Amino acid sequence: MRQCPWLGNKKTESMRILTDEDIWYAMQVTARFVFWSVGLEVLLGFGLALLVNRQFRGHSFWTTLILLPMMLSPAVVGNFWTFLLQPQTGLFNDIVSFFTGIAPNSFQMIGDVPLAPWTIVMVDTWMWTPYVMLICLAGLRSIPDYIYEAAEVDRASPWRQFWSITLPMTLPFLMLAILFRGIENFKMFDMVNLLTSGGPGSVTETVSITLKRAAFEKWQTGYSSALAIILFVAVFGAANIYVKALNRVKQR
Repeated sequence: MRQCPWLGNKKTESMRILTDEDIWYAMQVTARFVFWSVGLEVLLGFGLALLVNRQFRGHSFWTTLILLPMMLSPAVVGNFWTFLLQPQTGLFNDIVSFFTGIAPNSFQMIGDVPLAPWTIVMVDTWMWTPYVMLICLAGLRSIPDYIYEAAEVDRASPWRQFWSITLPMTLPFLMLAILFRGIENFKMFDMVNLLTSGGPGSVTETVSITLKRAAFEKWQTGYSSALAIILFVAVFGAANIYVKALNRVKQR
């Protein structure tokens, strides 16, 4: 069989990507970021939705205050937290020092290898937990009151009502929030680029940062294009499987 002259004996760009250890490391960094950030956002967002769903004094004010981070652009949030986390002038280190007694200049959230990934998770959770809260709140508001009234007639405890009514009926909304935030966080670029630019070293180098460096710093056009296509196919396939599972849950 005759070989294509432009290929020769070299591996294609796709094979290079699949055997590139740097790509697999970036995938691991991205997977850890998605797991922890989405997990925290769902837990905190669902808890806030349960709280906001109760009518109390100052309900509108506190709801608006909780939604404030979501209204800001990622560029504003990234620069805002970069200023707060500065080791010399940032307010965050002073707050931590006040409660722990650690000297403010003895650690850096952004520049410290163990703490830098958690900084990205913390900022993303702070910004997008209100978004998850809105989705969960819509699920809670969709539950008819007569179901809880019937449960009270049967003398079901609040804990039993939560596990038998609230959680099952809001599960499709929770899964929808996981889908939206999982896709967004998998392709997260602006927040990571503003806060750490993938550093220190490569501990926060997500796949999007790797793609940007290959395309615009190393000028590896073919390599970066193949990587973008592989990522699209992977996300599309995973989302398609997840949506089918979501539809099965909704039909129960």
